[in-house]
Amino acid sequence: MHPIENIMQTAMSEIKEMVDVNTIVGDAVITPDGSTIIPISKVSFGFVSGGGEYDFKKTVVDTTSKPFAGGASAGVSIQPVGFVIVKEDSINMLDVGNKNLYDSAFEAIPNIMSQFKNMFGEKDSNEENTDQ
Repeated sequence: MHPIENIMQTAMSEIKEMVDVNTIVGDAVITPDGSTIIPISKVSFGFVSGGGEYDFKKTVVDTTSKPFAGGASAGVSIQPVGFVIVKEDSINMLDVGNKNLYDSAFEAIPNIMSQFKNMFGEKDSNEENTDQ
Protein backbone atom coordinates (compact mmCIF):
# COMPACT_ATOMS: atom_id res chain seq x y z
CA MET A 1 0.00 0.00 0.00
CA HIS A 2 1.31 3.44 -0.89
CA PRO A 3 1.88 5.86 2.04
CA ILE A 4 -0.68 8.36 0.69
CA GLU A 5 -3.34 5.65 0.94
CA ASN A 6 -2.53 5.20 4.64
CA ILE A 7 -2.82 8.96 5.23
CA MET A 8 -6.18 9.11 3.42
CA GLN A 9 -7.59 6.09 5.25
CA THR A 10 -6.56 7.50 8.63
CA ALA A 11 -8.08 10.91 7.90
CA MET A 12 -11.33 9.45 6.55
CA SER A 13 -11.73 7.14 9.56
CA GLU A 14 -11.30 10.14 11.88
CA ILE A 15 -13.97 12.08 9.94
CA LYS A 16 -16.26 9.05 10.07
CA GLU A 17 -15.95 8.99 13.86
CA MET A 18 -16.80 12.71 14.12
CA VAL A 19 -19.75 12.73 11.71
CA ASP A 20 -22.38 10.05 12.12
CA VAL A 21 -26.17 9.94 11.91
CA ASN A 22 -26.44 11.12 15.54
CA THR A 23 -24.70 14.35 14.54
CA ILE A 24 -27.40 15.10 11.94
CA VAL A 25 -30.44 13.75 13.78
CA GLY A 26 -29.80 14.23 17.49
CA ASP A 27 -31.07 12.24 20.42
CA ALA A 28 -34.77 12.66 21.13
CA VAL A 29 -35.80 14.54 24.26
CA ILE A 30 -39.17 13.81 25.90
CA THR A 31 -40.73 16.81 27.65
CA PRO A 32 -42.94 16.61 30.76
CA ASP A 33 -46.08 17.15 28.64
CA GLY A 34 -45.26 14.05 26.55
CA SER A 35 -43.94 15.86 23.46
CA THR A 36 -40.82 14.52 21.79
CA ILE A 37 -38.23 17.02 20.49
CA ILE A 38 -35.65 15.85 17.95
CA PRO A 39 -32.82 18.24 16.98
CA ILE A 40 -31.82 18.34 13.29
CA SER A 41 -28.47 19.70 12.06
CA LYS A 42 -26.75 20.29 8.75
CA VAL A 43 -23.24 18.84 8.50
CA SER A 44 -20.71 19.90 5.86
CA PHE A 45 -17.14 18.74 5.59
CA GLY A 46 -14.15 19.06 3.34
CA PHE A 47 -11.09 16.90 2.99
CA VAL A 48 -7.74 17.30 1.26
CA SER A 49 -4.62 15.17 1.18
CA GLY A 50 -1.45 15.13 -0.81
CA GLY A 51 2.09 13.99 -0.88
CA GLY A 52 5.04 13.21 -3.02
CA GLU A 53 8.19 11.20 -3.30
CA TYR A 54 11.40 13.17 -3.13
CA ASP A 55 14.84 12.13 -4.27
CA PHE A 56 17.36 13.73 -1.98
CA LYS A 57 21.04 13.01 -2.42
CA LYS A 58 22.01 10.12 -0.20
CA THR A 59 25.32 8.58 0.63
CA VAL A 60 23.86 5.12 0.00
CA VAL A 61 22.22 4.66 -3.38
CA ASP A 62 18.78 3.04 -3.05
CA THR A 63 16.91 2.78 -6.36
CA THR A 64 13.87 0.90 -5.00
CA SER A 65 12.22 3.65 -2.98
CA LYS A 66 12.33 7.39 -2.47
CA PRO A 67 11.50 9.29 0.71
CA PHE A 68 7.81 10.13 0.98
CA ALA A 69 6.31 13.28 2.49
CA GLY A 70 2.57 13.81 2.80
CA GLY A 71 -0.25 15.22 4.82
CA ALA A 72 -4.00 15.49 5.15
CA SER A 73 -6.47 17.98 6.55
CA ALA A 74 -10.20 18.12 7.09
CA GLY A 75 -12.77 20.61 8.26
CA VAL A 76 -16.27 20.02 9.62
CA SER A 77 -19.12 22.50 10.00
CA ILE A 78 -22.24 21.68 12.01
CA GLN A 79 -25.20 24.07 11.84
CA PRO A 80 -28.49 23.58 13.68
CA VAL A 81 -31.42 23.58 11.25
CA GLY A 82 -34.39 23.07 13.53
CA PHE A 83 -36.31 20.77 15.78
CA VAL A 84 -38.94 18.16 14.94
CA ILE A 85 -41.67 18.32 17.59
CA VAL A 86 -43.87 15.25 17.86
CA LYS A 87 -47.04 15.52 19.93
CA GLU A 88 -49.89 13.05 20.30
CA ASP A 89 -51.58 13.89 17.01
CA SER A 90 -49.18 16.21 15.18
CA ILE A 91 -45.64 16.57 13.89
CA ASN A 92 -44.18 20.07 13.43
CA MET A 93 -40.81 21.43 12.31
CA LEU A 94 -39.52 24.40 14.30
CA ASP A 95 -36.99 26.22 12.13
CA VAL A 96 -34.11 28.02 13.85
CA GLY A 97 -33.80 30.60 11.07
CA ASN A 98 -30.39 29.79 9.56
CA LYS A 99 -31.59 30.25 5.99
CA ASN A 100 -29.71 31.64 3.08
CA LEU A 101 -31.16 34.26 0.75
CA TYR A 102 -32.48 31.72 -1.77
CA ASP A 103 -34.33 29.65 0.85
CA SER A 104 -35.91 32.77 2.34
CA ALA A 105 -36.97 34.08 -1.08
CA PHE A 106 -38.44 30.73 -2.11
CA GLU A 107 -40.48 30.46 1.09
CA ALA A 108 -41.71 34.06 0.71
CA ILE A 109 -43.22 33.45 -2.76
CA PRO A 110 -46.65 32.20 -1.54
CA ASN A 111 -47.00 35.19 0.80
CA ILE A 112 -46.02 37.64 -1.94
CA MET A 113 -48.44 36.01 -4.41
CA SER A 114 -51.33 36.22 -1.95
CA GLN A 115 -50.52 39.89 -1.29
CA PHE A 116 -50.60 40.62 -5.04
CA LYS A 117 -53.85 38.70 -5.34
CA ASN A 118 -55.38 40.72 -2.50
CA MET A 119 -54.15 44.01 -3.96
CA PHE A 120 -55.60 43.34 -7.38
CA GLY A 121 -58.72 41.71 -5.96
CA GLU A 122 -59.44 44.77 -3.80
CA LYS A 123 -58.84 47.09 -6.75
CA ASP A 124 -61.30 45.14 -8.90
CA SER A 125 -64.00 45.17 -6.21
CA ASN A 126 -63.53 48.93 -5.65
CA GLU A 127 -63.88 49.59 -9.38
CA GLU A 128 -67.13 47.64 -9.42
CA ASN A 129 -68.49 49.75 -6.51
CA THR A 130 -67.61 53.04 -8.25
CA ASP A 131 -69.35 51.96 -11.48
CA GLN A 132 -72.69 51.58 -9.68
